[in-house]
Amino acid sequence: MTIGLVLVLLAFLYVRSANAIRIWRTASVLCGMFLVWVALGSPLVAYQHDLLTVHMIQHLLLMTVAPALILLGQPPVLQRPSVQRFAQTLFRPTLCWTVSALTLVVWHVPAVLTLAMHSHVWHLVEQASFLSAGFLFWWPVVQPRPSASIEPQWSILVYLFLATLPCDVLSAFLVFSDRVAYPMYFSMPRHFGLSVVEDQQFAAALMWTCVTLVYLVPAAILSTRLLSPRSL
Repeated sequence: MTIGLVLVLLAFLYVRSANAIRIWRTASVLCGMFLVWVALGSPLVAYQHDLLTVHMIQHLLLMTVAPALILLGQPPVLQRPSVQRFAQTLFRPTLCWTVSALTLVVWHVPAVLTLAMHSHVWHLVEQASFLSAGFLFWWPVVQPRPSASIEPQWSILVYLFLATLPCDVLSAFLVFSDRVAYPMYFSMPRHFGLSVVEDQQFAAALMWTCVTLVYLVPAAILSTRLLSPRSL
């Protein structure tokens, strides 16, 4: 999933033909929607209550990868003047960062995650909040046209760097802790030979690696643009 996002971003950099751009945008939206289905409707869902790793995959797809791909594709609904006005008024980087960070942290508090795993309604709320927070987070980075950011471009680098911090702290705690953070998994069926501790560590390592790589791609692209002769 990370490789797919990287390829789409690189394609937008180098593709110049109008037809090719339309094809890539359509492919980006379809890929993002497909990943939403993978998270919510594919056979993966059968393991969502048993393995923290599967929960983390759903979280990454809904919050980190799918929204970025959909926004990069610039679906027609984003071109509506009412949507643009609303976004320019509300989707400030500070608000977007705060909402995404709080969404990440709150849903990984043991008591809150346990509630979501034992309640169908709260699990739907959790997944919807992941997806919504993902769109909020990526809007200042992608800046779907015809919206225009009033923030200086270098501030998005700071925005991306700060966004890694909650993930780094949470991931580090889960990877290096010998204590199981979510005891409810002791009562769940085990799959693929993973113990509860191994499942926790693998899930955290997956989040740590995926988020770092995904955020690094737009940061590198933006840095290249800022350092290019035309920007100096």
